[in-house]
Amino acid sequence: MSEVNESAAWRPEFTNVLDEGVGHNGYNYSPSGVEGRAPAAVGGDWRFQVAEFAKGAAEMSLEFGKGVRDVLKQSLFRDDSLVMRKFKGPCAKICRKLRFLNRFLPEDRDPFHAWSVIACVWILAFTALIVNTNHPTTPLVKQMKIHPRSGSLILLPDGRRLAYQEQGVPSDQARYSMVVPHSFLSSRLAGIPGIKDSLLQEFGIRLVSYDLPGFGESDPHPHRNLESSALDMFHLSFAVNVTDKFWVVGYSIGSMHAWAALRYIPDRIAGAIMVSPMINPYEPRLTKEETRKIWGKWTTKKKMLYHLARKFPRLLPYFYRRSFLSGNYGQIENWLSTSFGKRDKALIERQMFQEFWQRDIEESIRQLNVKPFVEEAVSLVSNWGFSIADLKVQNKHTGKGVLVWLKSMYSSAEKRFDGFLGPIHIWQGGEDRVVPPSMSDFVQRVLPDVMLHKLPYEGHFTYFYFCDECHSHMFSTVFGNPRGPLSRDVDQGPNDDEDQNTDGSSIETIIDSENLSTLA
Repeated sequence: MSEVNESAAWRPEFTNVLDEGVGHNGYNYSPSGVEGRAPAAVGGDWRFQVAEFAKGAAEMSLEFGKGVRDVLKQSLFRDDSLVMRKFKGPCAKICRKLRFLNRFLPEDRDPFHAWSVIACVWILAFTALIVNTNHPTTPLVKQMKIHPRSGSLILLPDGRRLAYQEQGVPSDQARYSMVVPHSFLSSRLAGIPGIKDSLLQEFGIRLVSYDLPGFGESDPHPHRNLESSALDMFHLSFAVNVTDKFWVVGYSIGSMHAWAALRYIPDRIAGAIMVSPMINPYEPRLTKEETRKIWGKWTTKKKMLYHLARKFPRLLPYFYRRSFLSGNYGQIENWLSTSFGKRDKALIERQMFQEFWQRDIEESIRQLNVKPFVEEAVSLVSNWGFSIADLKVQNKHTGKGVLVWLKSMYSSAEKRFDGFLGPIHIWQGGEDRVVPPSMSDFVQRVLPDVMLHKLPYEGHFTYFYFCDECHSHMFSTVFGNPRGPLSRDVDQGPNDDEDQNTDGSSIETIIDSENLSTLA
């Protein structure tokens, strides 16, 4: 009975509390309000609840973090734990060496706390940079285009198709025939960039440029190397009715195909014109000083790509697909992983160069296949199968031993020569940062007969791209005064005047037939 009376006693008090209409936390529990006031606004209630929930979540997260910290201290950071035994000593040494950095911190701050804050700020800044890189702010990105096919095609003996284009005089009027293998990130459309047809007519030159296997409209080669590249040039020359010897033009990385032609098909080559010719940067005959000068001209990224091409070629597609195979235009410096001098930069900024470069790139990546580009990069830094020094003209002995050598010296029999017998002209810019001048100096050292024309103020592009005066000077240096195309009724061969040296004296030699044994 006493319990019932007590409950009856506090019930009126509870009723009075409810009648007041206001709870302990300020909420209005009365449906009609207090003293005739309107019900409380709903908006204030949900904002307060969100704030309280956020405070509670923050407190729970803080407690959770403290709990994780305690667990890590008890499990991983004990003195007898595996982690502490492995890393406590090295970490202590590093901390002692870096203790001098604490002098740059405020005196009233705990170093551990301060460096933790600095590390978090660095992580946030690095994350922001990554986000900005993955989501560029440029609203428009110019897309590459794939143009209709325009190249002429020949069928090679192995069934592949090779695309080419011709400039200059017709085949039956050509005084000189020139074949141009293009460089990296280029195509048959390049040839000699900006060459005037009137200049080709003036000298009677027929210019044939072609797409390397896998580039442009040419079919890829399943087992491509420099020897097969020379054979492609050999078959192309006959397919386009070049029956006499022809001149090969090599520019930048494309010059390694010109070197291969001089090595594997010398009987078909009248001479070579090289502009900024590239050699294997890992050539074993390079001296330490030459190697230092060559590698010192390149950027860190270019050195890394050469190293990857030599050691880890499977990683190259990742970089190529993010640059010129991405389908978007980019900076030439980034695509070639290099920096340019003032004159090259001035030429690159010209509208004519930009349009030509973009069209050439579009044709180069027509097949959207990364394999040919990887093959080209790997071929440059791998074993070529020969050395440039092998092109040096020297007596070829038919036997071994001192007696055979003495007999060949005093014998009246006709001498056999090994190497390339024709002229080699090299033009090298002194401000070239893509192909350092030390490469041409090396070529002249191992091939003393090479005619090296040094251009102190020229860069990588300025002497070869869109320079009428430069093109005319090259042809005049190599061919002499212009004599125009051959008459259709003249049977004289286009290279009759090339059987003499630059000094006018003739030489009688028997070219070794073993040089063409690979063609059998």
